[in-house]
Amino acid sequence: MTVTRVYLVDDNDGFRDSTAWLLETAGYEVEAFASGPAFLATYAGNRHGDASECLVSDIRMPEMSGLQLQDELGRRGIQLPVVFVTAHGDVPLAVEAMRKGAANFLEKPFSEEALIDALRTALANARNRGAGGGMANELLARLSPRERQVLDLVVASKPNKIIADILGISIKTVELHRANMMGKLGVRSLPELMKVALGHA
Repeated sequence: MTVTRVYLVDDNDGFRDSTAWLLETAGYEVEAFASGPAFLATYAGNRHGDASECLVSDIRMPEMSGLQLQDELGRRGIQLPVVFVTAHGDVPLAVEAMRKGAANFLEKPFSEEALIDALRTALANARNRGAGGGMANELLARLSPRERQVLDLVVASKPNKIIADILGISIKTVELHRANMMGKLGVRSLPELMKVALGHA
C-alpha cells in the first residue's frame, strides 16, 4: 500500500504542529515547513503528478505567499495537488488560487473531517487524471471544457455561488452547466456524480 505524503507549509508554528499531528494520526506521512522557500529548497520531485503526494499550504505568509508558491511550482513544471487553508478574509485569494488549478481551499478553523476529505478528493482527482479511469474517463470525455471545470469545482465541494465567482459566470449559468453535465454523464445525484468524477464508474 502506497503511503501518502503531505507537505504542510504554514508560518504559524502552533497551527503547523497541530495539523501535522492530525494528519499523522490519520495515517499520512507529513513533512512540515515554515515557509514556501524552505519547502522549495527541499522538494524536487513529482514532475509527473504523482498521486501519492499533496501540498497543504497557507495562502497568506510573509516570506512567500501561497499563490507565489503555487506559481513557482508551475514554473518548475511540478504537478502537485494543492489544498489551500485560509482565513475568512483571504477567500478572494483562494478563489484566484483555484482559477490557477488548486484542488481546494478550506477556511480556518476547519474540522479534521473537512481536511481529510479535501486531501482524499485532491489525490483521487490527480490519480484519475494521471492513470486511466476506464469507463469514467470515457464518460468525462463527453464534457465540454467549461463543464469539466464546473465538475472539478463541484467535486471540491464548492457551492454554485463560489463556482460562479471562480469561473466568472452567473449562478444560472453554473446551474445550466451542472444540469447538462449530469445529463451527459447519466447520473441523477451528487454521490453518483462523485463516483464518475473520481474514476469509480
